[in-house]
Amino acid sequence: MGFVDPRTDFGFKRIFGSDRSKPVLRNFLNAIVYDGEERIADLEIVDPYQNPNIQDLKQSILDVKVRLDDETIVLIEMQILPVEAFTERILYNTAKAYGNQLERGQLYMELKPVISVTIADFILFPGEDDIPVSRFKLLDAKGRCCTDHLELIFAELPKLPQSPEALGTRSELWLYFVQQVGKLDDIPDVLTDRDFDAAFEIASESQLSREEYELAEKQRMKLLDDLGRLSYAEKKSREEGLARGRAEGLARGLAEGRAEGREEGREEGREEGREEGREEGREEGKIEIARMMLANFDVETICRATGLSREIVEDLTNDD
Repeated sequence: MGFVDPRTDFGFKRIFGSDRSKPVLRNFLNAIVYDGEERIADLEIVDPYQNPNIQDLKQSILDVKVRLDDETIVLIEMQILPVEAFTERILYNTAKAYGNQLERGQLYMELKPVISVTIADFILFPGEDDIPVSRFKLLDAKGRCCTDHLELIFAELPKLPQSPEALGTRSELWLYFVQQVGKLDDIPDVLTDRDFDAAFEIASESQLSREEYELAEKQRMKLLDDLGRLSYAEKKSREEGLARGRAEGLARGLAEGRAEGREEGREEGREEGREEGREEGREEGKIEIARMMLANFDVETICRATGLSREIVEDLTNDD
């Protein structure tokens, strides 16, 4: 048997949000939030996930809520598919969690910091450096911190190095675990230490009851279906975009070709007209010269001098 996929709601809550998860979650947050420093000595999982006894797959958007030993609140979410205004929704939930700390009569000084950790299985910030973890705080234009009470952390799984051997930081190792564990049958060498041993033990399908295994499989299939629909939609969108581009390009090319053809035709017509006019002017000039020569020269001489035909010169003679 393999391991549950933490990219599903059931898998993520089981590995990081259950009663057994405190050591695993502490190591995970030390890596992601504090760059591998052992800053978190203890934590409390608020409303820890219990063994499932429901059939409905629809569960809360917020995956795991944690209170650290310094009373900082950490919201952790796993998001598989991109949605519109996603970062705005994360900011809203973080700000709401910050404001909801106070009961009537409490003072603002009693507010504790709130950190949002969002793991995205898609690119959130295209064009940025390929650094998997991005951190955002309230800063002014000069980079000075207004307050450290709100922090948004985004981890983009597609930005991880392609080769496991290239994983450098503790945060990258944990993100690789999240990305790959549901696809593994064996534990890779890069994840063989006691911190990950505990996570693999919780994630092992051999530890699941029949009901848990069925729920895990349903959510795994739903995840695959969702990813398949996204892939199909992207493929159809590319195909439709190419078809539209070809049609628009052909239409534009025909229109431009017709316009160029009309312009070329007009220009050729103008040029032909000008040439005909010049030719007529030259012909009339020759005839006028021939008329002046009639009084003193014979027909043969006039023809040679002007290039006019004998017939034209004789007609001029008859006209006179």
